[in-house]
Amino acid sequence: MSVLATVLVALVAIEHVYILWLEMFLWSTPRGLKAFGMTRAQADATAVLAGNQGLYNGFLAAGLFWSLLVRPELAYSLQVFFLGCVTVAGVYGGLTANPKILRVQALPAAVALLTVWWACPT
Repeated sequence: MSVLATVLVALVAIEHVYILWLEMFLWSTPRGLKAFGMTRAQADATAVLAGNQGLYNGFLAAGLFWSLLVRPELAYSLQVFFLGCVTVAGVYGGLTANPKILRVQALPAAVALLTVWWACPT
């Protein structure tokens, strides 16, 4: 795997740890309100849902970090799977919740996925 692919996978993983943190712990804070464009009342009403959503983002990050620690022949499959999941989730979120998600989540994951495919030795 290329260094670029590894770096991009790691960046997407780190981004999802940050999203987890925002959704699980900062949702109702000024930073969370600004990041997601909500009022305090909206945040309070959706905090439990956001925490669950954050946990799922954490699972995506965990899978991507896992893919960086295993042997190359397993790493490729894990990266394709988890980057594909992130891309699909980002497209869905961009089309149904906020178009910004396409740029913030789907695009970086898609670029990383293309780079992983390009770097595949087989």
